[in-house]
Amino acid sequence: MRDWQSLSHVKWECKYHIVWVPKYRRKVLYGKLRSRLGEIIRELCLQRDLKIIEGHAMPDHIHTCISIPPTYSVANAIGFLKGKSAIRLHREFGTMGMSKHFWIRGYNVSTVGLNEEQIRKYIREQENFDRQQMELELK
Repeated sequence: MRDWQSLSHVKWECKYHIVWVPKYRRKVLYGKLRSRLGEIIRELCLQRDLKIIEGHAMPDHIHTCISIPPTYSVANAIGFLKGKSAIRLHREFGTMGMSKHFWIRGYNVSTVGLNEEQIRKYIREQENFDRQQMELELK
């Protein structure tokens, strides 16, 4: 069954697989910063009625499956999440050498469509997949 949502004059299902990366692909998303970043992103999503369907932070990038209402463009929603999260991270972890320009300017986005379960599985298992790829490269 499709998960349709509604606003006053529209029924919609807009889900996106989005990947975004810290500047210079730094491997900084671990420990306290990683768990706090998850909390910050969830808080920001509540402010804009964005719904995180699935999400996983790797040391150097974040995979998310997000439902974005048609009142916001994808660029607007991701710009909000990246901008506000960078400011909050700077306030809380600024002594770690982070600037307010924590994220790269771009991001990767694709529509989910009918492949939602496959994308959710991919996001959940991304860390294991990366580990297997590294083991193959070392052989």
